[in-house]
Amino acid sequence: MSGSGQRVGLLGGSFNPAHDGHLHISREALKHIDLDCVWWVVSPQNPLKASKDMAPFKDRLAHAQSVARDPRIRVTDVETRLDTRFTIDSMRRIQTSFPEKQFVWIMGADNLIQFPQWKDWQKLFATVPIAVFDRAPYSVQALAGKAAQVFARSRLTTQHARKLADFTPPAWTFFRTPLHPATATEIRASRTTSPSD
Repeated sequence: MSGSGQRVGLLGGSFNPAHDGHLHISREALKHIDLDCVWWVVSPQNPLKASKDMAPFKDRLAHAQSVARDPRIRVTDVETRLDTRFTIDSMRRIQTSFPEKQFVWIMGADNLIQFPQWKDWQKLFATVPIAVFDRAPYSVQALAGKAAQVFARSRLTTQHARKLADFTPPAWTFFRTPLHPATATEIRASRTTSPSD
């Protein structure tokens, strides 16, 4: 286990658009892990997502700031400033840029399923502690998936989960928390099918 700098949860994503589900997972992270704050890392362009339906970065950033109605949540353009596209590169640069802080990567169970598609995903496990949050209907598949199996021995029990930020990676845990129905995909779909004002 490591020292005691400021503990920061990082929730990365396209935020296309940001919604109450992002707020929900951030507050659950703050509730279940000893974190001082959560940064929303708004990605300029997710390498695994098509750019066709992606709103302009400035619009996504501004909307995220309007949704993050919590003083403990900070919306950041750090990936743009660091000029990184892949999480492993961003994470290493963030740790170098903020050596006084301890970071935890936050994500939903759906991302754990596709984690082996991420660049250098095994190195990412070895770079930062990871908190995975329940997200129906993906959780069973996620926990049976490749990433969870490869790092099964690094999974912390619930009793140690609160101190996740203090553990030397690889260290990860899975939180079963109240689910939130909002998804960005459904929000975008409703925008395109509803009549314009």
